[in-house]
Amino acid sequence: MIFEVIEIVFGAFLIVMSALSVAQKDVVRSIIFLLLFLSIMAANFIYLGATLIGAIELLVYVGAISALLVFTVMITGGKEFE
Repeated sequence: MIFEVIEIVFGAFLIVMSALSVAQKDVVRSIIFLLLFLSIMAANFIYLGATLIGAIELLVYVGAISALLVFTVMITGGKEFE
């Protein structure tokens, strides 16, 4: 019973973070919500017992891809969408 509730909470957080990431006009805030989404997804994998996949997601996606996105926004100026 408690496992289903925890999965529902993970799913609700994932839906909220993905919607906020898409709905933001500011690129930096969108990247932050994407970072939170990927972190929650990695926590979900670790909770389900797939620790290797969760660790790889933390290292590759949360670490590397988010850092590349942040540096890209810093270089290009990161203006808001119109």
